[in-house]
Amino acid sequence: MNKKIISAIIFASLLCLASSAFAAVTIPDPLGGVTFPQLLLKIAKGVGGLIAGLGTIMIIIAGILYLISAGSPEKITKAKTALIYAIAGIAIGITATAIVEIITEILGVK
Repeated sequence: MNKKIISAIIFASLLCLASSAFAAVTIPDPLGGVTFPQLLLKIAKGVGGLIAGLGTIMIIIAGILYLISAGSPEKITKAKTALIYAIAGIAIGITATAIVEIITEILGVK
């Protein structure tokens, strides 16, 4: 019981000392003055480009799947599905910035 009380007092005093030490620290702005909508647009551009690039790779993979299907209806269907999803991914990747701009405009955040 005695050890718990002493431990609690030591912990509280260390916590008080630590908070006074951090009081003089100033944290710089990590965004460099960029607003939240501008940050979202930068993220959307990066992610959109990544998605569009992966979609292009998926089109190539879908073409390879179609070539090696050897006439099997299941494999042809799998290749066509992969192609459709790749095209949808590219469309979403290309329009990512427009989607973010529309949402920020609807919400009225500038």
